[in-house]
Amino acid sequence: MPIPILCFVGRSNSGKTTLIERVIPELVRAGYRVATIKHAGHGFDLDTEGKDSWRHKRAGASAVIVVSKGSLAMFSDVPDQIKVEELRDRFIDHEFDLIIAEGWRSEGYPKIVVLRDHVGEVPVSLDSLLAVVSNKPVDLGVPCLNPDDIQGVSELITRHFPKRPEA
Repeated sequence: MPIPILCFVGRSNSGKTTLIERVIPELVRAGYRVATIKHAGHGFDLDTEGKDSWRHKRAGASAVIVVSKGSLAMFSDVPDQIKVEELRDRFIDHEFDLIIAEGWRSEGYPKIVVLRDHVGEVPVSLDSLLAVVSNKPVDLGVPCLNPDDIQGVSELITRHFPKRPEA
């Protein structure tokens, strides 16, 4: 059974990352093993110029993996648009209970929309909408939770995504 994916979507600076950062510890306390995948719509650069991994990639390697005690990082060429399930299936260990994806609003995965100003700032299908997180009341036929109600957001997630049985 594939690891379930929950997308947090919202416009830039709406508070998605902060919300995810606050929800993860609650899920971990509940016994969940959580992986996250972040979509960076404007690109990013994590590798540092001059470091060995940067030099390997610049020399033409399609993928570079850096491993140290307790950590692993991978820099890999990917298509312009890659689906979150492709990332899950290629890179995420099956020991996880849930993948929290930041972004991928157009995909059909269950979503929590983080609104800062008003409904409509982020077009999303109501079919896949689990909840709205906003400091203003929003009526879209799904729960509307305050950004500071971390326990409420966590409980909603654990109800929709029960912990997977231990292998």
